[in-house]
Amino acid sequence: MSEPVISAEEFERTRVARFNQLEGSSRPMLDAVIPGQEREIYQVIGKGVSEDRTQKIPITDNNGFNVAIIRCEPGKGTLHHDHKTNEVFMSLKGKWKIFWGDDEESNFVILEPFDTASVPPNLMRGFRNIGDEEGLLLGTIGGTDPGGVRWRDDVLAEAAKRGLGLDGEGQITEASGAAE
Repeated sequence: MSEPVISAEEFERTRVARFNQLEGSSRPMLDAVIPGQEREIYQVIGKGVSEDRTQKIPITDNNGFNVAIIRCEPGKGTLHHDHKTNEVFMSLKGKWKIFWGDDEESNFVILEPFDTASVPPNLMRGFRNIGDEEGLLLGTIGGTDPGGVRWRDDVLAEAAKRGLGLDGEGQITEASGAAE
């Protein structure tokens, strides 16, 4: 019998993410400060397209993909955005609307537990918990370096009204001249 390549202790420390030990971010992306978009994102493998530079990532070896879990209350979700890689969503708990295009009503699918949808790169998309209880959505983003998020201008303007913007690295920062 061959010796293990990695010890159980090292494996646990670097390659296991225990859900009850994950530290979520309530400011994972710029739009989370806009009413109706509140959510918590737990980065599990890799940073993905998170815009929260302070978020702790338990599994940093993200060769080829990034994984996160999104938790939010009914009616909450995200606004239109896109990025340069595929994004796969799987409902873990609850009922989720995955939408794309110009609005939330023209193009969408509904996911129930364990249903999965794959959104192609460079397509404006978003998601919303349309169930009656807190929902959990698994998100997987392709690529070791999936780049950042591209927001619609209206989302950037709403975030700026609330005092937030993005720095040159695509991370959330306090914006100057925020409306009171």
